[in-house]
Amino acid sequence: MTTETVRRAPGQTARAMSWMVFGTVAFATMHALVRHITQEVPVFEVAFFRNFFAVVALTPMFLRYGFTPLKTKRLGLLTLRGVLNIGAMLAFFYALSVTPLATVSALGFSAPIFATTLAMLLLGEVVRARRWAAIVIGFAGALVIIRPGIIELDYGMLAVLLSSGLWALALMVIKVLGRTESSLTITLYMGVIMTPLSLGPALYVWVWPTWEQLAWLAGVGLVGAIAQWSMTEALRLGDTSEVMPLDFLKLIWASVIGYLIFSEVPDLFTWIGGLMIFGGATYIAIRESEQRRHTAKAEAARAAEAAALDR
Repeated sequence: MTTETVRRAPGQTARAMSWMVFGTVAFATMHALVRHITQEVPVFEVAFFRNFFAVVALTPMFLRYGFTPLKTKRLGLLTLRGVLNIGAMLAFFYALSVTPLATVSALGFSAPIFATTLAMLLLGEVVRARRWAAIVIGFAGALVIIRPGIIELDYGMLAVLLSSGLWALALMVIKVLGRTESSLTITLYMGVIMTPLSLGPALYVWVWPTWEQLAWLAGVGLVGAIAQWSMTEALRLGDTSEVMPLDFLKLIWASVIGYLIFSEVPDLFTWIGGLMIFGGATYIAIRESEQRRHTAKAEAARAAEAAALDR
């Protein structure tokens, strides 16, 4: 048991796990909403409204802090993050419109694996044998699902992998921004930049939504915000090792929703490949959490030693 775990309030771990479970339900629900509404409204337009309603949700932040959090010297990097995020969102929404929910969820677990690979290549982070093994297993899981040369090429599957790769690049930019910018600044700029960026592609295919369709689009934005909040709370309250294994529930909920609403039945390869990708991604997340904890303890020990020498 870690020191961090000992100091927790009673029931904190249970609350963290509850938030994670709720978050997986919210994510699966949002994906189903996107799958439904993209049958009636173009994908680019759905992405625009997703970002528009996200900005609406951020309005209380502006009312509380004004425009002070928008002051930055990293506008170029913040814009790059927005461009990468838009690309990832469009690719993911396209995949949801043409590919079974369970398949999209299974391949979506690959984002942390792409992120670890890019961190090594772009940021010079050290990746040792066990994490390399997790990366290989994760990518092998993707091949199990896609089965190139064995089944007909599914562009939706490729779109999910493209989305994961672009999101991983966005994470690299966020890591760099995190050295100088606050989380509030990064979050606010995400909405401010992504909304006009997504409007351009949407205008090319624009179809005025009916009131009913607008309600569905608002639901995508609302449920998406709830999902993000739930995941953040889970990671804030609990250890990664405690909450990340529950992320696999997204595949289960997606399979249930896909079967009940869209008559989709995931095959055995989707489950096997999804489990392989998820296992690799979860191991990477847990190892990174442990390394951060060990680094923090080492820094605290060095600070204590320095303070003792100054006496």
